[in-house]
Amino acid sequence: MIPLAYLAVRTWQAGWTQVSAVLFTDRVAQLAVRSVALAAVVTLACVVIGVASAFLVTRTDLPGRRVFGILAALPLAIPSYVAGYAWVATAAMVDRTWVFEGFWAAALVLTLCTYPYVFLPTAAALVSADPAAEEVSRSLGRGAWATFTGVTLRQVQPAVAAGGLLVALYVLSDFGAVSIVRTDTFTRAIFTQFNLGFNPNTAVVLATVLVALTVLVLAGESATRRRGARYARVGSGAGRPPARLRLQKATWPAVAGLVAVGALALGVPALALARWFGEGVSRPGSVAEVAGAAGSSLWVSLLGAGLTMLLALPIGLLVARAPGRLSTVLERLSYLPHALPGVVVGLSLVFFGVHVVFAFYQTIWLLVLAYAVLFLPLAVGAVAAAAAQAPPQLEQVARSLGRRPWTVFRTVTLPLIAPGIGAGAALAFLTAMKELPATLLLRPTGMDTLATRMWTHTAVGEYAAAAPYAALLVVIAAIPTWLLVSRTGVLKRGVS
Repeated sequence: MIPLAYLAVRTWQAGWTQVSAVLFTDRVAQLAVRSVALAAVVTLACVVIGVASAFLVTRTDLPGRRVFGILAALPLAIPSYVAGYAWVATAAMVDRTWVFEGFWAAALVLTLCTYPYVFLPTAAALVSADPAAEEVSRSLGRGAWATFTGVTLRQVQPAVAAGGLLVALYVLSDFGAVSIVRTDTFTRAIFTQFNLGFNPNTAVVLATVLVALTVLVLAGESATRRRGARYARVGSGAGRPPARLRLQKATWPAVAGLVAVGALALGVPALALARWFGEGVSRPGSVAEVAGAAGSSLWVSLLGAGLTMLLALPIGLLVARAPGRLSTVLERLSYLPHALPGVVVGLSLVFFGVHVVFAFYQTIWLLVLAYAVLFLPLAVGAVAAAAAQAPPQLEQVARSLGRRPWTVFRTVTLPLIAPGIGAGAALAFLTAMKELPATLLLRPTGMDTLATRMWTHTAVGEYAAAAPYAALLVVIAAIPTWLLVSRTGVLKRGVS
């Protein structure tokens, strides 16, 4: 809540006269409409791509599904500003008269960067879902499509909703893609006011309006939830993998669709990186500089993901095990700062460090706290979705047999929600790796990450110097992505 308190103080200091002068203008109305429309379009596209990819990878006999499972998560490692640069450069290379910019350009780039937010939790939920209900549906004569829409989607609804919510909030807070493709949204206006110093109070008011939009988005998502719905296995016996759907004639169209998404999401940035390597004239950083940035990125991202998961576990479990007003309020509050631009979160923690905890100012711990503030919803959504599918009867039986709460949590609860923990950790780690604005503001003096070094070079057009950092960021992210996707159960073998 530190960023929200910071905005409240700064808005109060600005006074109602200045606040009203900013709020009641056509400019704010246009920014609101465009920002909400962009979030809606990208979220819808990500839900379609993410759910379809997760189903194909986990529930069908798709050839090479393990490879596609890894590739579907990799776009999270590509910063939106790098993807934007890549698309602009590739469009110019194909046709110099083609200007890649505008609303739909931003929608395309953001969709390709964010659909893994839906893919990862949905795939983990599909792995954990009880196949018995689907088998009963098919035995009653319902076809594959009716079973998918009427049974399967209902079982994984919490994961899909959590992923879609994260996409919407990411779009509202993104600056990189919308800036590169020249689409005016709240975040671009906020960054302009803060960075160029035109009027910081205007930026604070705009950020407060963005928080209000986030509240509306959260309220809309809450309205889609079904009270009293159960998603856990209710029958007796051990869980078993579901039978895989045979695609038959749909096999190659499905493969072609996944290849097309992968080519757009990963191929275009790879082509741009290759071009930067081949045609750039700037000097890449030395091996020591690149290695140092990589080490710093790994260290702070691991710490950030660890703290985020530590904070997310009690909230996610409370949401799933004790639904009510308190758990709902705590969950909603954790989502609010995620829609704020990184520069607002960074400035709020600079203010907090200077005035409240000066001993932590200019230390790595303030940066780690920023990652936890920004990415807590990534972990909360994944944990809550996994816990909603885990049968609480097993924990109740363990307690009735005399096991202490900590033993029950360690031996029963944690194994049950392990897929959600893996998905949440993957999202938090990969997003922390590419976080830029908050890192620039809060990193200790002399410390650089892959993202900050890449930004330093691309900001002045040194694309060849930036290429090693961008390429290494993707390569490093590929390794934990493979491990974490494996831990979610996405790559397990099912019944043929």
